[in-house]
Amino acid sequence: MVNINKLKGKIVENGFTVEELADKTGIPRSRFSRRFSDGGSKFTVGEIKLISDALMLKVEDVNSIFFA
Repeated sequence: MVNINKLKGKIVENGFTVEELADKTGIPRSRFSRRFSDGGSKFTVGEIKLISDALMLKVEDVNSIFFA
């Protein structure tokens, strides 16, 4: 289960909106919004990698956000 609150916090910390992060990762906004509103449970491994790279997340952050 994805910790959406932590993910939202990291998005804000990096100065992005959800839409801007979607654009930065190349994930279509509609898909990103759908995954985000579904609690993030359907993010693929590839999408998690794109998000973690865009937000410059540490391994610990990735684990606590996406694999909690």
